[in-house]
Amino acid sequence: MTTTRLPAALAPWAASLSALTPELAVALGPLLHRLDTLVGEREPVADDLGDPDGLGGLARSGRPDQLLPSEWLLADAYPDEFLRRLADGELLHFAPEFRTPAPRGRIAALVDTGPNQAGSGRLVQLAALLVLHRRAAARGTSLVVGVLGDRAGRLLTGDLAEVLPAWLAARRPADPTPEDVRNAEEGLDADDRAWLLTSPRLAARLPARARVLTSEPARWSAAGATHVTVRLDGAQAELPLPAPEIAVRALRGREFRRLPAPAAVKLPAKVTGGAVPAFTTDARTLLARGAHATTLLAVNLPHTDGGPTTAVRARRHEPPGPVVAAGRTGRRLIALYVREDRLVPYVSGRPIAGRGGEPGGFSAELGAFGLDRGLPDELFTRPVLPLLRGGDDLLLPLAGRWWRIAPDGTVTDDGEAAGGADGQQHYNRFREPRLYERALPPEAARARHLVHSGATVAWSADGRSWEVRNWQGTEYRISVREDADVIGLVHHDAVPALVTCTRSARLVRHVRPDGVRTLMAFSGGTAAPAVHPKLPLVAAETRPGRIVVGDTFTGRIHHLIGSDQ
Repeated sequence: MTTTRLPAALAPWAASLSALTPELAVALGPLLHRLDTLVGEREPVADDLGDPDGLGGLARSGRPDQLLPSEWLLADAYPDEFLRRLADGELLHFAPEFRTPAPRGRIAALVDTGPNQAGSGRLVQLAALLVLHRRAAARGTSLVVGVLGDRAGRLLTGDLAEVLPAWLAARRPADPTPEDVRNAEEGLDADDRAWLLTSPRLAARLPARARVLTSEPARWSAAGATHVTVRLDGAQAELPLPAPEIAVRALRGREFRRLPAPAAVKLPAKVTGGAVPAFTTDARTLLARGAHATTLLAVNLPHTDGGPTTAVRARRHEPPGPVVAAGRTGRRLIALYVREDRLVPYVSGRPIAGRGGEPGGFSAELGAFGLDRGLPDELFTRPVLPLLRGGDDLLLPLAGRWWRIAPDGTVTDDGEAAGGADGQQHYNRFREPRLYERALPPEAARARHLVHSGATVAWSADGRSWEVRNWQGTEYRISVREDADVIGLVHHDAVPALVTCTRSARLVRHVRPDGVRTLMAFSGGTAAPAVHPKLPLVAAETRPGRIVVGDTFTGRIHHLIGSDQ
């Protein structure tokens, strides 16, 4: 949005209104201000976070009094540039720290999209979503939208430019029921603050509760409704609606500013059997399988600064045989593939030195790995195994053991390899003690369940109650309260979090010591997602041939890889 076209009264709203055309933003102005006054008494901008404890760094959101002095100098010298940066979320704020921070749940708007809320009701909902989005951003949290009648846990997330079109398209043929409200609330995290945007008819059928906003037409003209009666927790106000012409365009989606859709880069092969993405080393390289066992897809993920979702290119590698393991070391990608009764290396980049320092080597007989009957077919339906360098040798976890492959092809048993959860035999890097950067604490070494990331380790006796020790030695306790596998361990600053995936619906959650966030953008896929061993990155094949990569803390999608092959 061109912020210079906004009136001064709407300048503080520029970031939220950037999802709309300037004309609709101006037309909604009176409704926004009146609604913001009503909501403000029940949704404060700041939580009670305890005693202040200095500054914790910089942030791109916050109150005006937290802006850096340099930003105020910019506003004085170049006001237009200041407004542009405000609209694009580029202004820097001081981020305060608190001694006893309270959990920061999301603001969750549960919306009624049935016939009773058609027309004027949807316009009030649009204004309410803008108001709640602005307040969520000021509190350092996010707005999510749940449509009453959808399955529990299904939420619209992301930027407003992504959420609003999806909300508008979510029209339901029947009005929701109190049971739909209960189902929607069950899908929220414990710390979320739920707002119900509905009709007076449904509100009257519900038990007394807070943060219920209802609307119904109050005054009419020949062209349609001009005012609505809005009720919120006992308060009532008559608010004006935009002019009929622009209101109709808004309800048809013509006044939304949409982000350009990221182009889906074609993967080089059909992924009908599942791409099963994997991070096999510490590099920012995502590996995936193609339709055939001989196809390996490698994606080098660029660093992101929080911008819009971008498409990334997958490079296709075609070794002469089925791929068993792969890993990136520096600029070199090394894979092992099957050729007749041997494992043979495939190298993209500078050749690796074999016997006598000459290129080649590292070719080993399958029988040396205890695989006289060959490799099981299911190995090629799982993510590619990691392939690491150990001095001059290659290290491979296969068939429950670690194997060291020398340049001359000699294979040596190098010890037991970590399996998956509950005795599953497939390899799991996060459970591998030898890849932990420090000596395991004695209690972790004895525990039945173990995950680690860098110098942080977590362990549990039952898979539900976890002890976590970060690299600073600080200890935390995290509880997993559902039938889910822990698939990764990540950090936000120094605070650890477990990444879990339910076994039935494949719901992915970010479980912190102080709360839980459901990562819906990475849930419900064809298989459990892949979590990076050191970075807060998660990759999921949400449907066959489509992989999304994003942030485990915010749940935001950074990169998209698509395929029609």
